[in-house]
Amino acid sequence: MEEKILIIDFGSQYTQLIARRIRELNVYCEIHPFNSLPKLHNKISGIVLSGSPYSVNDNDAPNFDFLKFSDIPILGICYGAQLIAKKFHCEISQSSSREYGRAKLSNIKKSKILNNIKLDSTVWMSHGDSITNISSNLEIISSTNDVNVAAYEVKNHKIYGLQFHPEVTHTTNGTKILKNFISDICGCKGCWTPKKFIDSSIIEIKNKLKNDKVLLGLSGGVDSSVVAFLINRAVGNNLVCVFVDNGLLRKNEFENVLKSYQNLGLNVIGVNAKKKFYASLKGKVDPEDKRKAIGKTFIDVFEEESKKIKNVKWLAQGTIYPDIIESVSVKGPSVTIKSHHNVGGLPKKMNLKIIEPLNTLFKDEVRKIGLSLKIPKNILYRHPFPGPGLAIRILGEVIEKRINILQEADHIFISSLIKENLYHNIWQAGAIFLPIKSVGVMGDERTYENVIVLRAVNSLDGMTADWSKLSSDFLSKISNEIINKVKGVNRVVLDISSKPPATIEWE
Repeated sequence: MEEKILIIDFGSQYTQLIARRIRELNVYCEIHPFNSLPKLHNKISGIVLSGSPYSVNDNDAPNFDFLKFSDIPILGICYGAQLIAKKFHCEISQSSSREYGRAKLSNIKKSKILNNIKLDSTVWMSHGDSITNISSNLEIISSTNDVNVAAYEVKNHKIYGLQFHPEVTHTTNGTKILKNFISDICGCKGCWTPKKFIDSSIIEIKNKLKNDKVLLGLSGGVDSSVVAFLINRAVGNNLVCVFVDNGLLRKNEFENVLKSYQNLGLNVIGVNAKKKFYASLKGKVDPEDKRKAIGKTFIDVFEEESKKIKNVKWLAQGTIYPDIIESVSVKGPSVTIKSHHNVGGLPKKMNLKIIEPLNTLFKDEVRKIGLSLKIPKNILYRHPFPGPGLAIRILGEVIEKRINILQEADHIFISSLIKENLYHNIWQAGAIFLPIKSVGVMGDERTYENVIVLRAVNSLDGMTADWSKLSSDFLSKISNEIINKVKGVNRVVLDISSKPPATIEWE
């Protein structure tokens, strides 16, 4: 990778947005927690220090010794800017009131990072501390009506600090400011394209796998499909794709997915393992326990299949960047949201080594790679579906009766979205089974049956999401059809929560 920006994460809710904005400039970047850094080397073009919910004056404040890399351009955002300022002997004081919301830049001085940024440009503030008593090492390059040090640069260094957040859309010229840093200061040319990713990945996969054979856990979705095409280009027939029927798929999905991969040049094997998964889930109610049981069972199935094929040493997975971000927990940066079926559900001891070619990409980037690989659009634009399947859409214990009820309700919902030409306007949709019963009336008789929740969201990369505004007529029709056709359901409700604070999946 010729150009790379390293983002040091101190736990800001906006850290992933920094990565998004940089990648939109066709520059590769990686997020790493401040206390879990890779070996840094001279291939890094620049470093960005994120915001944080902490104060730099806290006794246990997250820290990063950026002075070791003062020859590399550095940009501090919010907390990152305060951390830099404190290291250069400035005073950081608690603001008289938390400064949150829009502000306008004033008194802009000539500086590379604010090149072509006009006076009164709107920026987004979100901080409880401010930089005060600035030292002679720093030069203020912009202020707002309420904040004296809105932006600064460190004299004799390519180090800059922004008290505001350029990564959020509320900052009107935020992308331009980031481009000034990435292009003009770091010297990045924006060469990170899908074709370049594909070419470099194929070389990397060839070097890693050599003549070994690799099993791929295929799901039928975009992530695992892109991995399949990518590895197939690298090692050809040494790739064996395994699509496992875990009994937790959508209605008729096993047959439909196998059919969709016909004539695509991939070696695909279907395996029915329903009974193994049902046995592993028996009595389990906690979402983490369910995820881990499913992850372990997948590995057991894959290792069993690997014994049927000589020289299989690798297991390939469609893990993407949000899966890793949400499954990492360190002091400071974002806490574990949930164990991902790939990341958090794997046993510590395995006979197969893991390869995850997409684990640095966001979902929309994966689709761009897929388009470049000429993957059929019916596969590429399929809604995301969780690896643990319906197990994490059934709250409480997963039993076959509940699976059957949910499959029928989900089938009605998804089929109707497709029929009404709404499917491709939505990022992800599905039904959820609640382990509670409610009173109803059917045919003048009292019923006491299950509740189904409809969930549909719009998103770009899965890191944030908003609920989809489906029409009341459409929802009414779906509700009636589910209640009338799915035995065991007498109530349908709609989930209108966004991420955050909710997650897309219920478990």
